[in-house]
Amino acid sequence: MINVTHLREEATAGLIPRYEVPGWSERFGLVAGISGRSGADDLDADFGLHSDRPVGPLMDRWRAFRDAMPEFPGSVLGYQVHGTAVRWQDGALDGMLRVEDVDGHATATHGVLLTLTVADCIPVYLAAPAHGAVALLHAGWRGAAGGILTRGLDVLKERTGAAPADVVMHCGIGICGNCFEVGHEVLEAFGLRGDHPGKWAVDVRDQLLDEAAGAGVEEATSSEWCTMHDADHFYSHRASNGGPGRMVAYLGIP
Repeated sequence: MINVTHLREEATAGLIPRYEVPGWSERFGLVAGISGRSGADDLDADFGLHSDRPVGPLMDRWRAFRDAMPEFPGSVLGYQVHGTAVRWQDGALDGMLRVEDVDGHATATHGVLLTLTVADCIPVYLAAPAHGAVALLHAGWRGAAGGILTRGLDVLKERTGAAPADVVMHCGIGICGNCFEVGHEVLEAFGLRGDHPGKWAVDVRDQLLDEAAGAGVEEATSSEWCTMHDADHFYSHRASNGGPGRMVAYLGIP
């Protein structure tokens, strides 16, 4: 039986706006959170690497983001393809490592910050405190329906012996079920039926929590923020009609 608590990530002050997952620092000694839309002096906090925006200011934002967490000399970011590949990062890093075709990262190495970029998709945070390991997953509807959560749990078990019952999970800031209207292909991917009139919608966070419960995860939290109806705080691909703008989600063991 999974115990789910709904909460809101808490804003922190700084040049780069950040929202921290409540309790993860105090309980587990972890750094876990996500950036917001704009920071001090209305700083544009877009971390998207694939746009026509100037490269110089973008890299300055990434440097400012990393400088805000000096306990992490290294970070890893994947070229996300809405797949289910989860890469284990074994060993220390110095600087920023970018890997191809990866939507999830896991590590037990201190000082390595796992990162991914989102703007409606759900960042999933996994911690196995007794085993000293963490994982961060990029779960859009394709990745969620394809089983990236189960793959992340499998990687933690394969590498550290952590069973799902040893893992604490947080479904982070993304689009909510009320805002995520979908077509039949999304319903079918999750094994759902669109047999009612009107618009169809899917709550990806709820689907992930159901999968977690089935896998044996016993403790989880889920964000109440929505990138679409809280678009003044966060970037939303859907609210912007496909415009640029990405937050960076992060998780690491200092």
